[in-house]
Parts: sequence; structure tokens; C-alpha cells
Amino acid sequence: MTETLTQAITLINDRFLGYILMAALMIAGLYFTFASRFVQFVRPKEMFRLMTSGNKKKGHISSFQAFSISTASRVGTGNIAGVAIAITTGGPGAVFWMWLIAVIGAASAFVESTLAQVYKVKAGAHFRGGPAYYMQRALGARRMAWMFSVIITLTFAFVFNSVQSNTIAASLQSTFGCSSLWTGLVLAALTAVIIFGGLRRVAKFSAVIVPVFALAYIAITLAVVLFNLEKLPGVFGLIFSDAFSARNIAGGALGATIMTGARRGLFSNEAGMGSAPNAAATANISHPVKQGYVQAFSVFVDTLVICSCTAFIVLLTDYQALGGVGITLTQQALTQELGGLGNYFLSVSVLLFAFTSIIGNYYYGQANIEFLTKSKTVMALFRAGVSIMVFLGAVLQLKLVWNAADLFMTVMALMNLYAIFRLRRQALYVLADYRRQKAQGKDPVFNPADVPSVQNTDAWRTDKI
Repeated sequence: MTETLTQAITLINDRFLGYILMAALMIAGLYFTFASRFVQFVRPKEMFRLMTSGNKKKGHISSFQAFSISTASRVGTGNIAGVAIAITTGGPGAVFWMWLIAVIGAASAFVESTLAQVYKVKAGAHFRGGPAYYMQRALGARRMAWMFSVIITLTFAFVFNSVQSNTIAASLQSTFGCSSLWTGLVLAALTAVIIFGGLRRVAKFSAVIVPVFALAYIAITLAVVLFNLEKLPGVFGLIFSDAFSARNIAGGALGATIMTGARRGLFSNEAGMGSAPNAAATANISHPVKQGYVQAFSVFVDTLVICSCTAFIVLLTDYQALGGVGITLTQQALTQELGGLGNYFLSVSVLLFAFTSIIGNYYYGQANIEFLTKSKTVMALFRAGVSIMVFLGAVLQLKLVWNAADLFMTVMALMNLYAIFRLRRQALYVLADYRRQKAQGKDPVFNPADVPSVQNTDAWRTDKI
């Protein structure tokens, strides 16, 4: 019975809802790209500057910390395993489509994160917000907001976290022979220490760990590239030629290449899916558009940088001869280039990628639990539940639950896309206000009175930033 249900859910995801979601995400990305006048392309230097600057007042969450929380969730084992799978199933050309979808999707990331900032609320010394908040405050869709909060909490904080801990346990057992039981206990304890410390501890942890492991992964990739510098032009040629290969067109494989790359890009960077706005809303900044730019930049970091690192590691080797799949293929490629060091480094990378995802995913649940209730008891039980699921994920196989989570995530993403499309005018009005102030040589400050078509922005009326 369980196996039959698992197969049915997988069929629905792969043959029906998956295609609907990808089409919706691509259409939304293209629409917002043109409607915003290519917002994700025009200010790349400003994106980086805003990420590293922002309000650094004691007790507040900075732009960089909010960026780190969302990046912690985005950058996970999928950046290592998922890209390798995309190459083996869709060919090297899938990498090109992965890049293209990220570039398009960054516009949706900008819009949803800007809206999260516009409709955020005060929560003591911090802010919180996200799709549930703009669904209720801007659309008046309370039931929809509640449904979204429940789905994202179950999906990210519980199920996806169990997937990450399962990946960590499998990797450590394979490389170092570590017991899954002890791995689960240690992961659960570390998770509890961080998440019971509240938002500030989550933000500080993410802001330290995310840059360190991202830079380490980039450094290892650069080493591999330098060792194979003469092959690099050929790799780029292979990616672009395979993306539009006459052989693929004649054989009907081009569609598979496009869909594989598109799926990897969309599900890796999460642009438009409604998860990252929960982190974006926490930043204490002077104008919503600033965090919109930062979160668009986060999409580029995830796909154009981290995913590309895995792609280069794999494609610079004779990956077809290696015969591995997913993380195994990436591990084989690194071992071939760096010897045993590559094997150990990848295991540590999996640990860090997955564990930071656990922390980022947890915060998405926290923001939505706070939307549903103010009860401290419920929050404590939620944190305990997350820690328990991290432990169970390490020691159990929960295939049915994981497949059901993919189904829930699709529903969640479609709800968010509907909401941000309904609120497209508000997002574009706020963007126009930012651009007007920049044209006047000002450091933009959001004043709701200057954008009267945007209502229910209480946090901006009472905030003194």
C-alpha cells in the first residue's frame, strides 16, 4: 500500500504538477523580467554593495545575515548531487538551461522578496514576514495565508530537514564509517542548540558558516580548473553545443535536456517559490527594494556560482567513464583530480551544505509558526519537533513522506506565484519609487506616503531606521 501510494505521488509530481510548476515559474520570471525593465541585470554592483552594507545596529538583522539565511536554505546537497544528476540524465547542455532559468528567475526572487519587505511586521526587536504575511495583509486572503504557513512549515522545517540529515548520515557512513545513530544524535543536538537560541543565533550562525563553506567549495573548484585549464574552452563549447545539439533535436532529446536543466535551476535557487521571502523580510533596511536586489543576487550565487562549481568539477573529467550518479559522480570526479583529499573534502562539504540547509529551512518554519500563533509553548514544541525529525531522518528511510513533500512544495509555490502576480503593481510601484530617489542622487528611504497605492505597511510607518 505504501509503495503504491509513493509511486502514485511520484507520477503526479513528475508527469503533471512538475511541468505545471516549471511552466508557471518560467512564465512568471519572464513577465517580471520585462515588467521590471530587467531589474536583475541593471545594477550588479549595487546588489553586491547592498548585500555587504545595510543597517548594522545591534540587535537587528542585517542584509547580509538575511542573505545568509536564505542562501543557507538554497545551497544544499542538491548543488552537489542535483547538478551531477542533471548532467548524466540531460547531458552537458542541461547546464546552459540551468544558467538561463536562474537568470530569468532572479526577477521573481526580486519581486517576492521586495513584497516580503513591504508587508513585514514588527516582532519585538526584529521583523518577520513572507508570503503568508503579504497574502493576508495585501490580498486579505487569510485562509490562503494559513494554508501556506502550514505547508511550508511541514515541508521545509520537518520533511526537507529529515532529507538533509539523511544525506549527511549516508555520506559520513560511506566515507568515515560513522554510525547513523550517533550522527543523528549529534545533528539533532547541534540543531537544538542553534534554533533554541532564536533568530539572532540562526542569523549569526548562517552569516559565519555560509561564506566559509561557499568560498572553500569555490576554491577547490578553481584548483581543479587550474589543473585542467587547457580543457576549459572545450567544456564551455560542450555545454553550449549540447544545449542546441542537432543530434538532440533529431533524436527528440532536446526537450529532456531543457527540462532537466530547467528543473535543476528552478528547484535549486527556489526563485518565486515562496521560501526565501521569509528570510528577506527579517532585514532591517531603509527601502524594500534593497533586499529585493540582495535576494536576486542570492539566486546568482546559488546557481551561477555554486551549481556551476559542481558542473565544472564533473565536466572536466571523463564523467561518462566514471559511471557514478549524483554525489557519487561528483565524489569520483574530485577523487580523480585531488586524490583522497577530494573524497574527504566532498564529505565535509556535504555536511556543511546540508547542515546549513537544516538551519535555513528551520527559520522558514519559525516565521510561519509565528504567523499562526504567538504561543511560546507551541514554538518550543515546534523546535523540539524539528530536532526530532533531524534525528529520525538520519536513521530512517521516509520515502513516502519525502515524495509527499515535493507535492506540497509544488502547491506552495503555485500559491506564492498567484499572490505575487496579484501584487505585481505594488512591487513595481515600490521599485519605481526606489529608482526615482536614486535618480535624484539620494540613498532611497521608503515612505508609504510616497506610494499611496501600497497599503497595510505598518512596520514602515513606525520604524525609525
